[in-house]
Amino acid sequence: MTSVLSRGQLARASAIATVAYPVIALLSRTLRWSVTGFEHYEAIRTAGRQPIFAFWHGCLLPAMYFWRHRGIVVMTSANFDGEWSARISERFGYGTARGSTSRGGRRAFVQLRREMHAGRPVAFTVDGPRGPVRTVQPGAVWLASLTGNPILPFHIETKPHWSVPSWDRTQVPRPLSRVAVAIGREIDVPMDSDDDVLETMRAKVEYSLIALASQAMMMLGRRR
Repeated sequence: MTSVLSRGQLARASAIATVAYPVIALLSRTLRWSVTGFEHYEAIRTAGRQPIFAFWHGCLLPAMYFWRHRGIVVMTSANFDGEWSARISERFGYGTARGSTSRGGRRAFVQLRREMHAGRPVAFTVDGPRGPVRTVQPGAVWLASLTGNPILPFHIETKPHWSVPSWDRTQVPRPLSRVAVAIGREIDVPMDSDDDVLETMRAKVEYSLIALASQAMMMLGRRR
């Protein structure tokens, strides 16, 4: 795929990744993690299947560290923000497929389907790339229907954290923050589902993520 970015943009993206990666890694090593539901991930892998991770865009930063070096392939936007984000992700051991709902999406989905058939897990920020916030877009459900692999929803909350003034209020953990990871049960989507079934499953993923967000916040509350 020919890049739509200029040489200057590519250079800036590389510089951002070079600076951001060690900062994120160092910060993340100070965090105190609590995890529930990890057995759902293990059950999928034990069965010889690959998870399609589904999570909200706002918890991208801690999620990137938590699931690092597992060979997960993520979709990143085919623009400047997507480029530097992809380069950071790759340093944490992720593969990337360039594309979004607004640009290059068809090509990226073809790649993600190919990656799953090759035995690699994939991940979606299901309300990305630009929202509406905490509203599931259909991409993960489509891919599950095409591949027969299950969706694995999860949510991460941090306390305390900074909130980026963006559409998704991205959480940036503060040093020594407590982090709660709530992983849900797998969600199977029937293969070759029609539009009505896909919408039902999309809503099911959304409901699961809302419930997991509440669970993660309760986990932090119990540890006060």
